[in-house]
Amino acid sequence: MNSLDGIDISSMISDRADAIDASGIRRIFALAATLENPINLSIGQPDFPVPQAIKSAAINAIENDVNGYSLTQGLPTLLSKVNTWLKHDLGWDVRTVNTPEHEGPVSFISSGTSGALVLAFMALLNPGDECIIPDPYFVAYPHWATLCGAKAISVDTYPDFKLTAERVAPLITDKTKFILLNTPSNPAGVVMGTKEGKELLELCRSKGVLLISDEIYDEFAFSDATTETCVADANMPRCPSPARVEGAQDDVLLIRGFGKTYGCTGWRLGYAAGPKAIIEQMAKLQQYTFVCAPAPLQAGVEACFDTDMSEHVAEYESRRDLVLSTLSPITEVATPGGAFYAFIKIPEHLNMTGTQFAEKAIKEQLLTIPGGAFSNRDTHFRISFATRRDKLIEGLDIITRLMTP
Repeated sequence: MNSLDGIDISSMISDRADAIDASGIRRIFALAATLENPINLSIGQPDFPVPQAIKSAAINAIENDVNGYSLTQGLPTLLSKVNTWLKHDLGWDVRTVNTPEHEGPVSFISSGTSGALVLAFMALLNPGDECIIPDPYFVAYPHWATLCGAKAISVDTYPDFKLTAERVAPLITDKTKFILLNTPSNPAGVVMGTKEGKELLELCRSKGVLLISDEIYDEFAFSDATTETCVADANMPRCPSPARVEGAQDDVLLIRGFGKTYGCTGWRLGYAAGPKAIIEQMAKLQQYTFVCAPAPLQAGVEACFDTDMSEHVAEYESRRDLVLSTLSPITEVATPGGAFYAFIKIPEHLNMTGTQFAEKAIKEQLLTIPGGAFSNRDTHFRISFATRRDKLIEGLDIITRLMTP
């Protein structure tokens, strides 16, 4: 008779799993579990409901039995809309990943932008390889490299949080496979300028390194950061991106999604577009991991391309301005050009780490995320202004009080 009695279960855990720490965000949630009605400035999720047209499209798909698997690469109708949009926005001639006669950029639908990025790491990194990421970074970036037996080399981007070519260049080695840019960024909301993005892409080209552009927040760019326009519509303001540089479709892997812009984060839907050789490998890996993105929800987000979110973006820009006007007089805050985050420096006179500040804020019923969750430093903390304005004002008042001598 087989029995687990006496077996050291902990010894069965793989090195790759054991090498990954629990997210600092999870630790804050655990500390806050006993709070009854906290002021939550921690969660990176829009506070508006999914627009009705998008919900209705998903409901209709479910009721019409679009409930089985889709093709691994995604519903053809959604892919058609994605490819049309990329042509309109960037001028890329994108086809579906399974178009054999097409040698240009191709696309597929992923299980969230995180799903696309996981597949990109898996498709590109061998054990011992390196990739370059910004510091601060989205919490998962270094851990995905660890899962592949590779190493993420972080670039110190303080205090403006921009991944510039000048900062990146000294870190490129013969082990470097790609550079990962996130713009607008999480946790700082900072947007790379047109010149900065072009210089970074030119560096990648000169070194034979791929540039991955994580643009999950590309639609959530504010008026002072939208210095570009659609290729096909000069009246439509757009966020700068290295994907807009001439010929970028040949050496930029573009990752975008639907969850942050349209409030459907739990639907787990994104897409990737770029060089065919890479996208084909990512789609193959998806077949044996995620299988496909949720089919009825793919049908739902087809309605995104006809949904105007400018009112919500304007409201978030107004909240951004409130954060800056309140906190800039008392500490350093890099101006968020998009997304819905601010990465706030803890004044030196407090002599506190980001973790210590976040723990002190919890005692005031306020949830924030310490900077150490996103960085090798713990000198800042992140807030999300994707919350009701009255709650945001309450939270900013508490932060002001905690920072004032």
